[in-house]
Amino acid sequence: MYRTFLCFYCPCFRSFHTVCGCCALLELSLTSYIGATNLPQVFVFIAFTGKELLVPLTSSMYVPGKLHDVEHVLIDVGTGYYVEKTAEDAKDFFKRKIDFLTKQMEKIQPALQEKHAMKQAVMEMMSQKIQQLTALGAAQATAKA
Repeated sequence: MYRTFLCFYCPCFRSFHTVCGCCALLELSLTSYIGATNLPQVFVFIAFTGKELLVPLTSSMYVPGKLHDVEHVLIDVGTGYYVEKTAEDAKDFFKRKIDFLTKQMEKIQPALQEKHAMKQAVMEMMSQKIQQLTALGAAQATAKA
């Protein structure tokens, strides 16, 4: 009986953490798109002030650079594909992505709450079973003595 309970518990727990992980990835993507919506204005400011910017080559290596064309930007549309768009079109693209991700997060929230409630119920049941088994073991130990 105890093993059957544990077999039920593990998939429930994994399912909850899977949904939490998906929600965290959506939040991370949403944050990056929100940050990207202001980049065209930043690029225009840098270009007009003549300042250099650091262009990332890797996550820890940068090279200095200057902007030549602030009207057009390359945006990553997924799976390594880049599309050249105007700054305004890029802002519209990011706004659509933000709206899409927000809607997806709203869809996930009920599932996350349901999984959390299931996890809490399973943990409560498990705690009760452990208490019962502990009490049964203690009763058997006193009966033998």
